Amino acid sequence: MPRLFVAVWPPEDALRELVAMPRPEIDGLRWTAPERLHITMRFLGQCSETEAKTALAAADLPAAQATLGPRPERLGRGVLMLPVQGLDNLAAAVTEATKHIGQPPPDHPFTGHLTVARFKGSPPSGYRPALEASFAVHEIALVRTEPSGSYTNINPIKSCTG
Repeated sequence: MPRLFVAVWPPEDALRELVAMPRPEIDGLRWTAPERLHITMRFLGQCSETEAKTALAAADLPAAQATLGPRPERLGRGVLMLPVQGLDNLAAAVTEATKHIGQPPPDHPFTGHLTVARFKGSPPSGYRPALEASFAVHEIALVRTEPSGSYTNINPIKSCTG
């Protein structure tokens, strides 16, 4: 079975701003490639694509406004992320629609974030570039992680309505 997750992909203008953030070369730090920059709404793990598509197709997903920033922060042991606000209701709707498939939903509140880098050891000190961007979320995507590590959107992409 494929490994799946539900994501919001930033639009081109927000992606340009993200890619323009300084990306200094720091030992142990691996920057996220531009084509992998996304906001995970729910990680499903290994499950049926058909079940996931069916569950999302039936979901009533609210429109949302994502606000990125203002500065990267550490998340967990090895993630440098940019906070994302405004997606809590959308994430809750995705979780409700998919709670019966894949791995169980997390038992903690949704933490909206966009992973900009991963690191080993300590996070980079002094790296605090400011970035504030906002965009309307009109759709979500069911995404498959390929054995190569690349991501593939599985059609159809589900629209959000307001």
